[in-house]
Amino acid sequence: MKKLTTAFTLLSLATSAAFVSTSASAEVSANVAATSNYLWRGMEQTGGAAAISGGIDYSAESGFYVGTWASNASWGDMKTELDLYGGFGADINENMSYDVGFIYYAYPDSISGDADFSEVYGSFTFSGLTLGVAVLTSGEDADAGDTIYASADYALALSNEAEVNFHIGSYSGDWLAEDSIDFGVSLSKDNFTFGVSKIDLDDGAGSDEMKFYVSYAVDITL
Repeated sequence: MKKLTTAFTLLSLATSAAFVSTSASAEVSANVAATSNYLWRGMEQTGGAAAISGGIDYSAESGFYVGTWASNASWGDMKTELDLYGGFGADINENMSYDVGFIYYAYPDSISGDADFSEVYGSFTFSGLTLGVAVLTSGEDADAGDTIYASADYALALSNEAEVNFHIGSYSGDWLAEDSIDFGVSLSKDNFTFGVSKIDLDDGAGSDEMKFYVSYAVDITL
């Protein structure tokens, strides 16, 4: 599942995009990325294997945006993930911004057909600190609000044009997964990202497993 640009770091997996104007009020961009281990909220989405992803985004001058993103995945009975999202984001001033939206996680090749789910999300950024929350809105045998994911990310720019990102997230609820806390640190430079992540599950399973990944992302102007 894709980490959102303003609130998540992987991603990010695979999350940043540069926009170019296609008219006086609209911008379009695309992105492709590869990662050695696709992690979402500290959980492996490809069983520790590599993933290739790509997406396309449309952004209006007003702050409205829509986009789609796809990746290979291998949990449950599916092999493909397709995310559809839209929202509104804007700068409050030179140091503060916000983003609110809706995302639908689809698994079109799932045989059972019950893996799809959706969330509403919001984030607030002050300088390098981003605070975010995502709330479940739909899922098989789930009620809206059944799960909540809250996160905090801090991006620290280095003098050599590299950036260090620190992440902590808390997942709670009674649908999709166990309650957990995940931690992560990543270093990004020249489109490359090297990161480490750890998740502590409520029952202690997997608490001692450190997961490492290397990713490379490219933005394509349209």
